[in-house]
Amino acid sequence: MALPLPAMAKGIEWRLAIRNVHTNETVDAVFARSGQFVAAGLAELNHGLRDWRTGETIGMDRRLLALLVSLRQKLELSGNRKIDLISGYRSPKTNARLRSAGGKHTGVAHMSQHMLGKATDIVVPGVSLDRLRGAALALGGGGVGYYPRDGFVHVDTGRVRHW
Repeated sequence: MALPLPAMAKGIEWRLAIRNVHTNETVDAVFARSGQFVAAGLAELNHGLRDWRTGETIGMDRRLLALLVSLRQKLELSGNRKIDLISGYRSPKTNARLRSAGGKHTGVAHMSQHMLGKATDIVVPGVSLDRLRGAALALGGGGVGYYPRDGFVHVDTGRVRHW
């Protein structure tokens, strides 16, 4: 069951700043203001979170975007503090290629939340992975995967679980 979007007070903005570590592209966009989504901001984030291997985009789950804002707030970081993006949307073709390249123990799920626009793999410069993972778990907004060897935390809006 999908979690509802958090309520947003009048005058409040939801803003995300991300940097794709593979392309070094950055996006800093307000995607909601006073309870209304901002189409231009959503479009910027959809582009910034695209499958960087193929260029394909998808409408990213708005709950995921809100969860990333909540995560940043939980970490007491400013709205323009960039989150480094390892992976956002993954096309089915990219997901299949990553699965086959890594074998059955790759960590890439057959029906990955990334393919639904409901997942990100992230790191926040200056924030330890342990702290990032702890904050994501405390929010209880979906799945949290911990990959210290690979240097990132997975956050999704699927069912609440962790690994």
